[in-house]
Amino acid sequence: MILPVILAGGKGTRLWPMSRELMPKQFLPLVGTTTMLQETINRLKPITTELPLVICNVEHRFLAAENLRAVGKLNKNLLLEPIGKNTAPAIAIAALTALKSGSDPLLLVLAADHVITKLEEFVDAVSNAQILATQGKLVTFGIVPDAPETGYGYIRRGEVINSLDGKQLGFNVKEFAEKPELSIAESYLTSGEYVWNSGMFMFKASIFLAELKKFNPTILQYCEQAVMGSTIDLDFIRVDPVPFEKCPSDSIDYTVMEKTDCAVVVPLDAGWNDVGTWSSLWQVLPKNELSNAVKGDVIAVDSKNSLLISEHGLLTCVGVNNLVVVQTKDAVLVADKNNAQNVKKIIQQLNDSGRTEQTNHREVYRPWGKYDSIDAGSRYQVKRITVNPNDKLSIQMHHHRAEHWIVVSGTAKVTLDGEIRLLTENQSIYIPLGSVHSLENPGKIALELIEVQSGPYLGEDDIVRFSDIYGRTN
Repeated sequence: MILPVILAGGKGTRLWPMSRELMPKQFLPLVGTTTMLQETINRLKPITTELPLVICNVEHRFLAAENLRAVGKLNKNLLLEPIGKNTAPAIAIAALTALKSGSDPLLLVLAADHVITKLEEFVDAVSNAQILATQGKLVTFGIVPDAPETGYGYIRRGEVINSLDGKQLGFNVKEFAEKPELSIAESYLTSGEYVWNSGMFMFKASIFLAELKKFNPTILQYCEQAVMGSTIDLDFIRVDPVPFEKCPSDSIDYTVMEKTDCAVVVPLDAGWNDVGTWSSLWQVLPKNELSNAVKGDVIAVDSKNSLLISEHGLLTCVGVNNLVVVQTKDAVLVADKNNAQNVKKIIQQLNDSGRTEQTNHREVYRPWGKYDSIDAGSRYQVKRITVNPNDKLSIQMHHHRAEHWIVVSGTAKVTLDGEIRLLTENQSIYIPLGSVHSLENPGKIALELIEVQSGPYLGEDDIVRFSDIYGRTN
């Protein structure tokens, strides 16, 4: 049986301001109407697989859970990394977790943020990989290149591997090559012997762990200890953070794939794109007659070859060419499309100046719903809060602020110092400083309310939680 292992722990900072630390690109609908994680899961429908095991950062656990719940794939299958340790430890804890069930599945390791447009070719490549992985091979998928790309690593193909009936399944791996200079990339493309390293794999859990033990037993040792101490919390599998934090950080390529004698590569020509930059997103999005890729409320006049995205409000452009223009609720990016990868320099400046736009959107998601920070001043803040049906905020209090809630739509069940009240549209309630309170949506539609905070300190860390259904108590 195939067990999909989906790596969903990246930060996607090169796609700022849409992708941010607490809402990275794998949880955004960048290409279609569903998120990239959901598209990765939906891509598996033609393949017989077990419920996917999704690996994500502990800070993204509720985002990931909501993504899986929306597509009916959530059932204690979110494996949380206490800290990012690169792909080798992540895949190791997935393999060890899979073996705890008593079976030795084929792990199909996928990234949560890739685009694949040719589903039939993807399914066929997985079928070929399954045959090779069943024979004890460590399979990597190699993207058939169509340009001398300098941003990817390369794999040089060796001897052809055929099935018993003569079907070509893949190739032995001759060598891995680092990201090349342009002239070398051009020679790779001309030779026809090289494919791009996709970062997708298939192998038996036991075979991978055996090879990991051979080449880096330290990683395996700490991962074994972390999984041995794992616990189940709601739909989350939490590994023991103490040994995992001691684990060396390294990639599966460097740790295992470049050293093993079992590596084979299956070519994949399926419209693949890792959507790592704004220019690559422009490549995969549909374009109009002037080669503009447009999303949102946009009016473009005499403009061409550009990526124009508006998440909030009207975006207008006149006479622009080869630009990336992205407008969110709290930030605007304007960049030359050929230089947009340098958005990382913007992130660095935001970090250095202590700003928060690289971390949070104005709209922040919580396990119970979300809030949008509409306005703020020296002693006040206004938020629009959305609580999902049957969800509840923690029982809490604040030391430095009072709050006033006005219901816009839905029904609010408010507990204030032990007294329960039901509020409906246009009704309000005052929450004094220091009062113990909670908010719940007992209805069948989303609860929306306006919250006005006032006080000398309005930070999110001024919350003392007494009880919380999501385990976030102080």
